[in-house]
Amino acid sequence: MTAEAPRGADAPPELIQLLTPEGERVEHPDYDIELTAEEVRSLYRDLVLVRRIDLEAVALQRQGELGLWASLLGQEAAQIGSGRALTDADMAFPTYREHAVAWCRNVDPVKLLGMFRGVNHGGWDPYEHNFHLYTIVIGSQTLHAVGYAMGAQRDGAESATIVYFGDGATSQGDVNESFIWASVFNAPVVFFCQNNQWAISEPLEKQTRIPLYKRASGFGFPGVRVDGNDVFACLAVTRKALADARNGLGPTLIEAFTYRMGAHTTSDDPTRYRVAGELEAWKLKDPIERVKAYLFKNQLADQEFFEKVDAEADALGKDVRRRCLELPDPGPEAIFDHVYSGPHAMVDKEREQYLAYLASFENGTETGTGR
Repeated sequence: MTAEAPRGADAPPELIQLLTPEGERVEHPDYDIELTAEEVRSLYRDLVLVRRIDLEAVALQRQGELGLWASLLGQEAAQIGSGRALTDADMAFPTYREHAVAWCRNVDPVKLLGMFRGVNHGGWDPYEHNFHLYTIVIGSQTLHAVGYAMGAQRDGAESATIVYFGDGATSQGDVNESFIWASVFNAPVVFFCQNNQWAISEPLEKQTRIPLYKRASGFGFPGVRVDGNDVFACLAVTRKALADARNGLGPTLIEAFTYRMGAHTTSDDPTRYRVAGELEAWKLKDPIERVKAYLFKNQLADQEFFEKVDAEADALGKDVRRRCLELPDPGPEAIFDHVYSGPHAMVDKEREQYLAYLASFENGTETGTGR
């Protein structure tokens, strides 16, 4: 290996790209896509609105209204592109950062905020939206997704499953086990890795010596790397992978090569471990600005359209903030509500004992003090 031949994570990215950072449309022989002007405008609107929700959530956390928030800043195209590739029958398994995919699955953003505010455990019905609850344990959702996909396969369902995880999760045993099961059983699942370059404070080169998408070949299924800041490419690549899964061709690993513009979560300080120049370089690849440039260059939208989207984003931010602050605190007995899917004698007894204990304070009988 010579100095002129880069290896591992330091090698130049081999990207599928359909829209350059300058907003120029490019063709790809395997991943072409035809989008109407209205579809492009809709994608731009999605990108702007989910960024506004994210920024509002960060502000709410800084003001003490949320306990924590995991920002998606910079990763909007990967999530919107893949999210809009899903059909109503497909099922998505997220981590804790897929706010834009939740948007695509019509999950109320305030339900997401409620979880980080500590007033619910997710707040939405996974089967109503075909979008499972957030997973905090790194990588465990990949096994859940493969199991679900295998069940759908045995039911003869014409659907696919997609599961999201980050570059750091690829070092987890759960993820590698899920690759094995998916490959051996030809499960209809798409593994969507958002490689945002940093697993909290650990850079990509601490996770792998080869590009992540190449790991798939060792498990016996295809892998592909896409420009994660290109919403067109993310849509096209994910759409094909999902179609392959539905058609019995088995799993695909998609590595969306993107960048986490903000902190890992609001408890993190990225200035302690990465240089400002890296962030500035990625700002030039902003997923929203390239779609805006494309719309302008091709005269598919005028200034009035952009102002209208910005106004809608501001109104959405205010609405999300107001409804978040109005969320009621749950009663203490709510902890018993979803332990099992139905009534359970032991849980019912524990609830009864706990409510009696709480009532003892109101009655002045706690510990027999009479106070």
